Amino acid sequence: RKGGREREGTMADTGVLQEVPERLNFPKAEEEILAYWKKIEAFENSGRRHEGLPEYSFYDGPPFATGTPHYGHILAGTIKDTVTRYAHMNGNHVVRRFGWDTHGLPIEFEIDKLLGVRTRDQVLEMGIDKYNEECRKIVMRYSEEWRATVTRLGRWIDFDNDYKTMNKTYMESVWWVFSQLFEKDYVYRGFKVMPYSYPIATPMSNFEAGSNYQNKADPYIFVTFPLVEDPETELVAMTTTPWTLPSNLSLCVNPEMDYVKVCDKETGRKLVLLKSRLSELYKNLEDGKLFTIVETFKGAALKGKQYQPIFDYFEKMSESGAFRVLTDSYVKDDAGTGVVHQAPAFGLDDFRVCEANGIIEKGGYLPLPLDANCRFTKEVPDYEGQLVFDANKPIQANLKARKRLWKALVKSHSYPYCWRSDTPLIYRGVPCWFIRVEKIRDRLLKNQEETYWVPKAVSKRFENWLANAIDWAVSRNRFWGCPLPLWANEDFSEIKCIESVEMLEKLSGKKVDDLHREHVDDITIPSKDGKGVLRRVEEVFDCWFESGSMPYAQLHYPFENKELFEKSFPADFIAEGLDQTRGWFYTLMVLSTIVFDKPAFKNLIVNGMVLAEDGEKMSKRKKNYPDPNHVIDKYGADALRLYLINSPVVRADELRFTEKGVKDVQKDVLLPWYHAYRFVVEHARTHEGFQADVSRCKNAPNVMDQWVLAVVQNLVSFVRKEMEAYRLYTVVPELVRFIEQLTNVYIKLNRSRFRQCAPDDAAGLEDQYNALNTSVEVLLTVCVLMAPCTPFLAEHMYFNLRALLPPEKKAGPLEDFRVCSDSVHYLPLPKPQEDLFDAEVVEAVSILNDAIDLGRKIRERNTLPLKQPLSKMIVFLKSEEDLKLLDRVKGYIKEELKLKDVILSTDGDKVEATLKPNGKVLGKRLRGDLKKVVAAIKKMTAEEISDFIANGGADIAGHHIDLSEVYTSYSYKGTEKNMESDASHRVVCVLDTLVTEELHEEFLMNQVINLVQRMRKDCGVKPTDHIRVYYTVAEKYAAQLVHAEAKIGAAIAKPFAKLADKPEDANVISDKTHKSVCNVRLVITT
Repeated sequence: RKGGREREGTMADTGVLQEVPERLNFPKAEEEILAYWKKIEAFENSGRRHEGLPEYSFYDGPPFATGTPHYGHILAGTIKDTVTRYAHMNGNHVVRRFGWDTHGLPIEFEIDKLLGVRTRDQVLEMGIDKYNEECRKIVMRYSEEWRATVTRLGRWIDFDNDYKTMNKTYMESVWWVFSQLFEKDYVYRGFKVMPYSYPIATPMSNFEAGSNYQNKADPYIFVTFPLVEDPETELVAMTTTPWTLPSNLSLCVNPEMDYVKVCDKETGRKLVLLKSRLSELYKNLEDGKLFTIVETFKGAALKGKQYQPIFDYFEKMSESGAFRVLTDSYVKDDAGTGVVHQAPAFGLDDFRVCEANGIIEKGGYLPLPLDANCRFTKEVPDYEGQLVFDANKPIQANLKARKRLWKALVKSHSYPYCWRSDTPLIYRGVPCWFIRVEKIRDRLLKNQEETYWVPKAVSKRFENWLANAIDWAVSRNRFWGCPLPLWANEDFSEIKCIESVEMLEKLSGKKVDDLHREHVDDITIPSKDGKGVLRRVEEVFDCWFESGSMPYAQLHYPFENKELFEKSFPADFIAEGLDQTRGWFYTLMVLSTIVFDKPAFKNLIVNGMVLAEDGEKMSKRKKNYPDPNHVIDKYGADALRLYLINSPVVRADELRFTEKGVKDVQKDVLLPWYHAYRFVVEHARTHEGFQADVSRCKNAPNVMDQWVLAVVQNLVSFVRKEMEAYRLYTVVPELVRFIEQLTNVYIKLNRSRFRQCAPDDAAGLEDQYNALNTSVEVLLTVCVLMAPCTPFLAEHMYFNLRALLPPEKKAGPLEDFRVCSDSVHYLPLPKPQEDLFDAEVVEAVSILNDAIDLGRKIRERNTLPLKQPLSKMIVFLKSEEDLKLLDRVKGYIKEELKLKDVILSTDGDKVEATLKPNGKVLGKRLRGDLKKVVAAIKKMTAEEISDFIANGGADIAGHHIDLSEVYTSYSYKGTEKNMESDASHRVVCVLDTLVTEELHEEFLMNQVINLVQRMRKDCGVKPTDHIRVYYTVAEKYAAQLVHAEAKIGAAIAKPFAKLADKPEDANVISDKTHKSVCNVRLVITT
């Protein structure tokens, strides 16, 4: 095929270096590579090759398969794939298994909508077995879409040997984990305050509770609580739930806020409330009008004071300290009176504060006088049988009759409703099984110290979460989940925890083939103490407990794979999103701490959230983001991968996803890299039988070869160091920066070395071979380094470049990446070659780049084309050392900037330095003295500035100012005509911008030569074809072109003459006028 045509890519293995098309269809080439990987079983074979090498353990957090993968999944998957590919190429055996979270609310939610299930009784009526079977049907609904997308992204992970939380073996290990907690007395039965739907007698998740808010009119009443020590003084509390008052056990105030005792003018009663909330009781807040302030004090002064219970149903609770004032900071001044009535069975904070103050105990008695349908029980005889909402008015009437109701209003507010029954929810205590997390906080923090987090700031946040961890409510009142392995008698005086299928079969005498509810709920166990029959408790596990058991359950530990588990636990690496700080990361840590007293993982990368371009959350309904498959089909998976892992999101920050960002990665990174590869292959193919010889690189005589080899060693060293620290956010930018250096510095400045030279030019051929060997070495190194990030393009390039390499000698782990293997992903990572690193050469080229960049800027400012030859440029340097370094490479300045001469100088008299204070840095340190220092710097003489720079700082206006705290700039002091200057912090460049007749003639000549070569290429003329070239040009430049005729003819190796000399019968094959180049018309004939 012609090199100028686009090619989808071919994976045909010819053993010969293939021609590289000018353009590459990245997505199509990637699909070919996927087919090739599948054909050679690349992923499977990569694992087999590394069997016996050190294990690198990786845990994959299980997603739900009830929806298709989104950018959050793609991001996390790309991070995981990049790190595990790197670990494999770094000489490890890396098992990568995909996992599925198959239980829990998301599945039940879908089934309830599908079947129209609205109540718990409906499930029991249809049968748990039928309901769970429906759940089982949809669990893996999108598994094929997941597999297709994950595979298309280039992620290597085992789907065939995956784990599912609904598998019997997985569930059995979950039982075992729980049994370890139970045996160590970390499990107890208590109450958890949860949203609750009374018509269907079912607790709701917070997700469900938040899905249906409606406006609701509720009582807004103020109730009085006389103090025992002073019945004349009454605390006033506001509540919107009068039905909770029969269960009141305490009052709560904020210890830091100002409270007042006021005397009501009308009644003479003394009331206590928050000073800033007096407006709740009085319209006129002027002291002495409707009330008089008797006393002002902090809330802390009320702590411990006893008050008269509003009802006597639970008067016995006074023995445990009930009916007194407590303090807590959750009490705010934005509503109510600053005095909160607390009924621990009906409020999260109520429960927490009462428990903290010993009024109720974990697993102990809780005043909860409601039945399953939220009607009062006989514990509250006055309202027995009444629905809580119906009891509000009778309770208010009771309070009013006893003068305990100060004021009663009705207010509308947004309130959660049950999405199933469309009735208001209540918050109530629900029996629940807990894990004692609070007692292991110190151990959690100790184990957390053994883990390494990227970024580190998230680790601190996690530590704060662990330091305040509360007991974990681990049970759920649901159907599709892993059942709690607890069998108990009716009053829970005997409880048996089952650790295995074998144990259950032995105790029950029943065969157990499945562990879901429909298979184990009816199994009974005889009481060993003669306390009747033990039946399984109804609850199932919180699915976070199941995913937190993943390290053990994926291997069916301890029933199988003991040795494998022991050598792979804790995991070397895990990665998920920031939201998992309180989810998977937490449950992994809790369970591993209790069971093994060690963390479940060693290293962790936390990614941020991927948002839509407008900063909103991505929404399928709003369609505010491009479909991932569309992006991949348009730009390729490598572009998407690199865009994601080279963004703030890998530092746990947010990313506003834009399709343009992916397009720019393809344009600015992948294409330049591809063009550099094409350039090298194109020139290597001109040398038949060329083979890469790394030994040539060891003693490369060319300074640019030395430079690029030194820089690539530095890159190898940097990548290894940063990947060991899991800092993808530093690695990827450095890889991208090197590709830019490779294309814009090395190849751009060395193009002439690759051009074909005469067969008898031994020195030219030798230099050409050195340039090719250096280029191949660098390209191979970059391919291998980039392979974990961009697995497709790295494979595409390596597949062709490997024709230049010796064949691998063995199928096992390789020791050197410079071999012809089946895949770039089989190769080991490069190791830095210290002997190739040359700091002086790197510094020299750094100065060179500065000089070239400044020269280009001066040209642009003066509208001088880059190909216009100029007479000279003077480069002023700060030191003799810099001058010597630049002198080694100044020929590249001449060539790149088309200069006749480059003059290097350290003459300080021609250069003026100026200092500008860094206000941001100095302002923090100097504060009020900043103005004095700025003024003093402005008055510094040239000699003082020179000394300041030479010494790295000086004492100014009573403060020592460091060189790093100021901006240093340089300028040229000369006034010569046509001499234009520009400067950086290390060089000053002065360019002679005068274009003489001779210089313009040379420019015109070069332009014409380039135009002729382009026209020859466009019409398919071969170097051996006999052609003639004729021209006309604008009268103004005719003399210059006549003078250059012979030189142009020699350059194109064909006759070059005026158009007037063209024979009339000549066969014209190309005729073009080029207005941009002096209106020259070129005609090619045969």
